[in-house]
Amino acid sequence: MAGERNPPGWTRREALQSMALAGAAAAWSPRALGRGQRRIGVALAGLGHYSRDLLAPALQLTRHCRLAGLVTGSPDKLPEWQGRYGIPDRNVYSYDDLHRIADDPDIDVVYIVTPNHLHKPLALVAAAAGKHVWCEKPMAMDAAEGAEMLKACRDNRVQLAIGYRMQHEPNTRRFMAMAKERPYGRIVKLRADAGWFGWRDGADGAWRLDPARGGGAMYDMGVYCINAARYCTGMEPLAVQAWDETARRDLFKGVDETIRFRLEFPEDIVAECVTSFGRNLNTLQVDCERGWYGMSPFQGYEGNRGRASDGTVFEPQLGARPRMQAEQMDQDALAILENRGPRVPGEEGLADLRVVDAAFASARADGKRVEIAQG
Repeated sequence: MAGERNPPGWTRREALQSMALAGAAAAWSPRALGRGQRRIGVALAGLGHYSRDLLAPALQLTRHCRLAGLVTGSPDKLPEWQGRYGIPDRNVYSYDDLHRIADDPDIDVVYIVTPNHLHKPLALVAAAAGKHVWCEKPMAMDAAEGAEMLKACRDNRVQLAIGYRMQHEPNTRRFMAMAKERPYGRIVKLRADAGWFGWRDGADGAWRLDPARGGGAMYDMGVYCINAARYCTGMEPLAVQAWDETARRDLFKGVDETIRFRLEFPEDIVAECVTSFGRNLNTLQVDCERGWYGMSPFQGYEGNRGRASDGTVFEPQLGARPRMQAEQMDQDALAILENRGPRVPGEEGLADLRVVDAAFASARADGKRVEIAQG
């Protein structure tokens, strides 16, 4: 409307983007889906960068779900969010009163997008309230916490899906299929590196540098390497050796900047991996007895591109961000609507946490070989 101002904190560009996304979402109204169908109501728990810049815009593009609620420990963020997305006060919660969500018929799912130390407590409350749980990676601080989350969701008969968006990306899904098909013969070894250079000018209170809140490169980026090694082989690793190669010890106090680790799989397959907050890394390669295939980038928000030794090219297919996040949430919403298991269930996140636990134990012991607990 003429003379109407944007909500606080908006730029003109953001306003135009939001209008475009809203227009796209309108094409997928409940009526457009067909009579009797509905969209899953999602409450975002944690209103930081990933929710603000990716998940909330992606929800405007989804066919099967919608942004229905907000959960935050920072009430000062609410006016902008509510103004932008029209979320009523009755669908707004703090971390401390999340239990009230049990009486909210508008919300089906709590999507946990907080620092890692809050994943388990919020998941337990959401599950007890009868809400399905979607949780960002890593699933929890350790495998014991992950097992608690899984049990709580099972006991309360709600779904637990982990936000491994890459497993919804078409080229990644092709690589997952190749783990069984083995078009280039037996897999010999893998390489998976994931990292980004951060905090050139200091910490500024970043939670990813805080050990109490689940900071460190392994939690944030190392799980991409672990998950990729698992889905590219279709196997569970047996043992790990890990070495902490942190350089900026004045900044990374109690958390890892860089960890190099080696995973041992059945059939004598080895995965060599590096995860880092001190280097930009984004490469996956699978070497086989009759060739190779890989992706670089392999865990980007967009543009994940692959190629193989025989000239095959795996072009990006989903389009620009946040299409990948929209695809992920649509698939998880369909699992609820169709009463079937999610594509990436809680067991998947728990399997990665078992590897994380063993890798940390090995790094503390200067690379000692540590066997990985099996589920």
